[in-house]
Amino acid sequence: MSSLEVSEEVRQYLKTPTFDNWQWEDAEIMVLLQVMYTDLDFISTFNIELDVMQQFLYEVYRRYNNIPFHNFKHCFCVTQMMYGLIWLTDLRSKMDSIDLLIMLTSAVCHDLDHTGYNNAYQINARTELALRYNDISPLENHHCAVAFEILEKTESNIFRNLSTEQFKRIREGIIKCILATDMTRHTEILNKFKALLPVFDFSNKDHRDVLMMIMIKVSDISNEARPMDVAEPWLDCLLQEFFNQSDMEKLEGLPVTPFMDRDKVTKPSSQTGFIRFVLFPLFIELANLFPCLELNSNDEEIHCVKNLKAKDTTGKTTVFRHLSILRFWPILLPCLLSSNIQNTHLSVYFITRQTFASVDFSYHEYI
Repeated sequence: MSSLEVSEEVRQYLKTPTFDNWQWEDAEIMVLLQVMYTDLDFISTFNIELDVMQQFLYEVYRRYNNIPFHNFKHCFCVTQMMYGLIWLTDLRSKMDSIDLLIMLTSAVCHDLDHTGYNNAYQINARTELALRYNDISPLENHHCAVAFEILEKTESNIFRNLSTEQFKRIREGIIKCILATDMTRHTEILNKFKALLPVFDFSNKDHRDVLMMIMIKVSDISNEARPMDVAEPWLDCLLQEFFNQSDMEKLEGLPVTPFMDRDKVTKPSSQTGFIRFVLFPLFIELANLFPCLELNSNDEEIHCVKNLKAKDTTGKTTVFRHLSILRFWPILLPCLLSSNIQNTHLSVYFITRQTFASVDFSYHEYI
């Protein structure tokens, strides 16, 4: 299958947050990634030869490891959400093509050569990466380095026909975006964005830079915003990677990360605080900048909340109080509507989000 053979129906589906990554083999995913670069006009605008584009994607594929969560399919999911957000927010009319190229390529490269063990492990275990980067975002710095190793090769350098100044801008932008995915910086970046919102100016480079960081952060944690049958397998993958790390920490006598301990963590408890304190605030602030991400009418939101309440047999209707803040989206709510609402985990998902609201989890190393 080539990008030319991808149907218009699939191309349109690719722009939506309900896209199901599980339907596609890795070879097909590489074609879909090429479609993104083509349909955003990057191939023509930046004179990217197709054989170079394909070699770049192959090298990217080769440098994602076969681990439960931070693998090539995760790379695709993050990139696909970024792609969908670019279309949903009409960023093509608001930002330069080169900024959009930075955002999409950052998503493609953001977890290259991830080891499956987070920064806390790297630092506590004094790994080569932690020593090399002096305990400062060791994984994210490594992802950047691997990305530019790939781009140093002429045959896989999709930027080789750009000017020195353009490449410098792209390199700076990609590094900023990928380093922003370190969740220890979450509050810092979100607060910067919130401070800019009242005066946000798309012509201001500093403002755009912060938005680009927010966009990749939103894309990186977007699994919970997908339909249940897409999102739940990803949670299984994430927990498996967490458990692998905690097992290794116990084996090596290192501090055991609480939210990764297989003896203490359950599916609901692993996500409740993360959704309330990380996911929602981030998505809400993005919707404040882009009103087009809000639901088309209040009736849609009311209908959804009523529908969810009707399916809840616990009597704890206050659990849905937080849904009133979900003004943002054709992403989360329509995904819920498209899911099987009677799914047991979905019921638990919302109930425990309220029940565990006061529990202190350490979220900054989730991603």
